[in-house]
Formats: sequence, structure tokens, C-alpha cells
Amino acid sequence: MVLFGLIMMGLILFLYIRNIFIRRRVLHGNVPDSYDTLLEQHVRYYQQLDDQDKQRFRDKVTRFLKRTTIEGVGIPVEPLDRVLVAASAIIPIFGFKDWEYFNLTNVILYPDTFNESYQYEGNRRNIMGMVGSGPLNGQMMLSRTALREGFSNTSDKSNTAIHEFVHLLDKSDGFVDGVPRALIEHSYSIPWLKLVHQTIQQMMEGHTDINPYGATNEGEFFAVISEYFFERPDLLAEKHPELYQMLSRIFQQDPAANHQHPETAL
Repeated sequence: MVLFGLIMMGLILFLYIRNIFIRRRVLHGNVPDSYDTLLEQHVRYYQQLDDQDKQRFRDKVTRFLKRTTIEGVGIPVEPLDRVLVAASAIIPIFGFKDWEYFNLTNVILYPDTFNESYQYEGNRRNIMGMVGSGPLNGQMMLSRTALREGFSNTSDKSNTAIHEFVHLLDKSDGFVDGVPRALIEHSYSIPWLKLVHQTIQQMMEGHTDINPYGATNEGEFFAVISEYFFERPDLLAEKHPELYQMLSRIFQQDPAANHQHPETAL
């Protein structure tokens, strides 16, 4: 019996170690060989960094891809998809030295929009991205079409994947409420909420260029205005300087300082 017990313990230990090595090998394969070229070709935020920050961005992308499983539903996951998911994750946290998405293990890519039952065929498919909760805690679902559109369209103020990763940041304190307490200093939380409610009121009255979906609640406002902040920082700084300054404090970034929109680039 003792011998049998030792054999079983040895077998369990072997399988455990084997699974660790398999997972490491699979996640290491998540990092495409050409990821730096793909970043340079497809991610405008990355293009506008200096050489030192580009290296730091690549390091963060590599670490994210080695720690996160990205899988497709009905589609193969291509190198570009992996790079764009990782870029979407890194952009909001680039101002923080050691931030990790401890509340994420998997990103699941759907071919296009999906419904509340996670079906991507048939009618009533209007969801482009979602952060899982309950049994799906630690999962993120994304439309690949929306993911790629977020980086290919350089004239809008939207990026679905960045939107969802901002929700994850917001959720780091346990609540998606538009006040990321892990990021925002306590002294700024009341002025931030006052500005949020004031802007939501303007949105409901149709007096702003911010995506009206942001008026749904404080959590959606934070995600929507963050898309605007990272996609068109120049425009946000011009039209909504108070919001821009507050978001610069929250994210510890000043993207408008480096931003050069294609329409105005020399």
C-alpha cells in the first residue's frame, strides 16, 4: 500500500510538472516571430513612441502574450490578432511600471459580433466585446472584426479592445463603476465623478461629440472616454481639456504630446 501510494504521488507530481511545461510552451508560442514588425505596421500608438519606449512596449507585449491564452471560436488566431490583443492590453497600462492583469487568463476571439448567449450565428448579434463575470470570470470575449477595425480606422475615436481592457482596469478594485481606485488618487475621485456626471448630462442633451453609449453609466463612460483619450488624444485635449487632464493623471500618460494624426502629419 505504501509503495502504491508513492507511485500515485509520483504520477500526480509528474502530470503536474508536465502540464506546467506544456502550458509554458503553448503560451511561449503565443508570441509571433514578427510581432515587432506587426506593431510598427498596425499600431499607431506604438509608431509614435521613441526607441526606448518602443522596447519597453515590446517587453510588455511579450510578457502579456506569455501569460495569457488567446483562442478563437470558429476561426484560427493569426499573429496579427495576438499582437493587436496584446497592444490593446498594454496601451492603457503603459504608464504603470509593474501592472499585470491579474484578473485575466483567457481572451476568446469570435469571428464577428455575438449575442448574450455567446453565439456568433443567427440574429440579435450586437456584442463586440465583453469582460466575463461569474463562471466566466477571468475571460474576455472579443469580435475579431471589431478588434482589427479599432486599429485600422485612424480617424474615429473608438477601439473596442481598449474599451474592454479599460473595464478590466476598472474592475481591479472589484467593481466596474468608472472609478478605478487602484489608479486614481483619493483626492481626485470626487472631482472625477463630478466631471463624469456633468459630461454625461451634456451627452444626454446631445451637446457633445462623445459616443452616447458612454452615458449608459459611469463604468461605460470611463471606458468610452478612455477610447477617445488613446485614439484621438489631440482632439480630446482640444475639445475636452478638463477630461483630458484628468485622464492623464489617471493613466499617467500624455498621449497628445506625441500624437500626430495622419490627416495633419507632414
